[in-house]
Amino acid sequence: MKKAFLSLFAAGAIFLSLQEAQAQAKLPPASSTTKIEQGVGIRNISLVYQRPNANNRVVFGGLVPYNEVWRTGANNIPAITFEEEVTIAGNKVPAGTYGIFSIPTQNGDWTIILSKNVQQWGAYQYKQEEDFLRFSAKQQKLNDKVETFTMAFENVNPKGADLTLTWENTKVSFPIAVDQSKEIIASIEEAMKGEKKPYFQAAQYYFNNDLDINKAVEWANEADKGNTQAPHIKYWRARIQLKAGDKAGAIKTATEGVAIAKAANNDEYVKLNTQVLNESK
Repeated sequence: MKKAFLSLFAAGAIFLSLQEAQAQAKLPPASSTTKIEQGVGIRNISLVYQRPNANNRVVFGGLVPYNEVWRTGANNIPAITFEEEVTIAGNKVPAGTYGIFSIPTQNGDWTIILSKNVQQWGAYQYKQEEDFLRFSAKQQKLNDKVETFTMAFENVNPKGADLTLTWENTKVSFPIAVDQSKEIIASIEEAMKGEKKPYFQAAQYYFNNDLDINKAVEWANEADKGNTQAPHIKYWRARIQLKAGDKAGAIKTATEGVAIAKAANNDEYVKLNTQVLNESK
């Protein structure tokens, strides 16, 4: 009886030791987790997703069946968070966090699904009634194989970005658009009432977004008055003058910018001001 008890105790001790060893083991996950935060204009879009590897497997049409709802990666479905309302495929998507499912096809467009239910492991519990939005996304075939499933923001600009999915020899992308112009213009107008006026930044914004070019010229002139020895301000003022049709003014400003940049051994702005000078001539 005593021996049996000791054997049972020893077995229990071994079991507990194994459990402790497993609890302490640091093992890499089969699919890594990636978090991305992308600035778009004055707001951010963040994304958390899992990245499986192909591992010599046929991915689409094999590991991932065609024409079936896919988790879009591994483990938990991707979670994308918008800090403001965005537009996707002509549809307004309010600020918030959404899960991403997809339906791959062999040829033609994929279907992308934004789900209101973010907390899902795999697509096993997928319910269509939890969809917030379904839309089509273009796919293209790649010559080079992508080993690790990758989601990324491309073509980023103040008005939006493209979200891309690449794996194996397939790339799928769709645009996410934002409209912040009213808010930005209002903030510029409010800032112009203060003591420290953002002339330079405001002129750049109006120039880059095809807004009132005369106002951009006015602000660029004021920025130049406040810092006459800045070659980068000369460069932008010359660009704005040229866009406004003032070639003579652009030539004069860019020439000053070249001289200032040379004196400061600033090769970058020697080159940039020279480019505007050549365009003006």
